[in-house]
Order: sequence, then C-alpha cells, then structure tokens
Amino acid sequence: AKAVFDAANAAGGVNGRKIDYKAIDDKGDPAAAAAAAREVVAADNAVALVGSSSLIECEINAKYYEQQKILSIQGIGVDPACFSSPNIAPVNVGPFHDMTLTLLYGSEVLKLDNICALLEIAGNTLPSYQAAIDEWSRITGKKLKYVDSTVPYGGSDYTSYIVKARSAGCGAITVNPVEPDSIGQLKAAQAQGWNDVTWLLLTSVYSENYAKAVGNAGAGVYVPAEFYPFTDAASPQTKEWRDLMTKNGIPLTSFSQGGYLAAKYFLDVVKGIKGDVTRESVTNALHSMQPISDPMVGTPYVFGGARTHHDNIAGWPIKLATGTNKWELVAQDWLRIPRP
Repeated sequence: AKAVFDAANAAGGVNGRKIDYKAIDDKGDPAAAAAAAREVVAADNAVALVGSSSLIECEINAKYYEQQKILSIQGIGVDPACFSSPNIAPVNVGPFHDMTLTLLYGSEVLKLDNICALLEIAGNTLPSYQAAIDEWSRITGKKLKYVDSTVPYGGSDYTSYIVKARSAGCGAITVNPVEPDSIGQLKAAQAQGWNDVTWLLLTSVYSENYAKAVGNAGAGVYVPAEFYPFTDAASPQTKEWRDLMTKNGIPLTSFSQGGYLAAKYFLDVVKGIKGDVTRESVTNALHSMQPISDPMVGTPYVFGGARTHHDNIAGWPIKLATGTNKWELVAQDWLRIPRP
C-alpha cells in the first residue's frame, strides 16, 4: 500500500494533495492492536485505514471503528470480524470463502469422494469455518466424511492427526494451515506412506518458499488463489503490480497483492471527492462508490453501506504437484461460489 501511495505522491498526489501514511505492527498482540488503532484514529486523526493484514485486528477494533465512524479497506482480512463489520471491507476472499472454494474444486472439478477436514482453530473461528463447510454442502448436497477441529497451530508432530484421518478413509483433506504447519502435515503423511491423498488447501500456503519446501505432495496440493496467481510470471493481469513491487524491492506474495489493491481502490474513490478530504467525506465516498473491477481479482470491489462485507467470492485454482516444487495454473478462469 505504501508503494502505491509513494507513487501517487511522486506524481503529484491526489488532486494536488499528498498522502500521509503510517504503518504499525501489532505483533499479534491484542493490547498492541488496540493501542495502534487509537494512535492512528484518535491521535493522528486518520481519514481511513487502508491495507491492514492483522491476524486479530478486526476482532479487537471493529467496535471502536464504528464508534469513531472510520472505515477500513483491509488488504488481507483474516479473522471473522473482518467480514462481519459495517466498517471493514477486505479486498481478499478470506479464509472462509477460500475453504468453500477449495472444497468446491475438490468435489465438483476433481470429482473427489471421501473429503475430510483437519481444522486449526484460533479464537472464535470455528463457527465461520463450519459455515464455510455448510455452504459447500448447501451447493453440492455433499457431506464431509470426517472432521477434526482439534488440530493445533504450530504443532510439533502431526502424525496422530494424519493416522486418524487415514483410518477414517479420507481420500482428500482440506486444511486451513499456515505454511510450516502444512509442511509438517505433508511430511507426516509421507512418513506414513500415505502418498495418494489430495490436499485441498487455502491461499495461506501459496508461496514460492512453500513450493520449494514441499517434495512429496501426495496426489497434489490444490489452492484457490485469492488473487490472480503471482507465480504466472508473464501474465498481463499482474504486470502493473509486479513492476511496482519489483521497483520497490517488495516480495511478490498474495499479501502484497492485497495491500496494493486496497490502496488502488482507495485512490480511485478519493480522486472523486470534491472539496476537503476528511474522514466524513472519505466515508461518504466509500459508502456511495461504484464497483471497481481489477484483473487481479475475480469479483468487483465495492465498500457500500451494507452491515457486513464478505463479497469477494472468486479464486483461481492452482496446483503443486509431487516433485515439481512449482505452482501451476489448472484453470482458464475464476472459480466462483454460486449465490442462492
């Protein structure tokens, strides 16, 4: 986001006004997240929040943002409150729609049976993951064969969870892991000689480092990328983002895609404000904005005045095959969650 704003400032700013932008690391600590929000909202009198990507920030600060009448264009929404607040509208799909998408790809495209779930539950996320699974069931009429919601974050040994899943007759497993956990889970399956299992994972593992670290991926790792896959290096969809990130020495990741898009959407809306750019005028502009399309996403972005914001429902299917250490596209278009 800062790279986008720096480029805008270098080109003269927004209608002649420069953007003053501050980033704070909450370190995953609730007290630090609350203090950071109060620093930028109250002390700095921010007009909006743009590009946040905290694990806990939405849950901690959503009510405060409502009280202060400030809006947040989240770069990467993670916790459930990011998608259930009138004042927060993430640009990404989020882990819950991501799980529905990965299940849809597994059952409807790959035609997999006996799909199971190993869920790593932090805080109050279980109902949201269950709702994601229920949405898949509503669409397909299918049920998971086995669910274990006791899988720990940062586990030292996932063997027991893998053994139970295999004994349950799982042919494919959906998990919501961070990279180190997923690597541990795949290695545990490999150690058990379980090499015909398909992994239906989330964008949280989509990185080049993960691909390099995974040797045997069983029958493959499938992910619905929340933004157009950045590993497709020659794609015109990501050229503008890729050029700006490379120029600024910023890693090419889904995270930097989210921050970039949040800033781009914000600038697009703010450019249309007549008169002073204030918290009130920015809020009004975001509430009344028209949808914005971008080739890096499959769903147009709009903040709007809804009570909740969980509108990005498209992912681009990609695969990491055993022994390749490389992501590849396995679709010609976006996979979308059908709406009732």
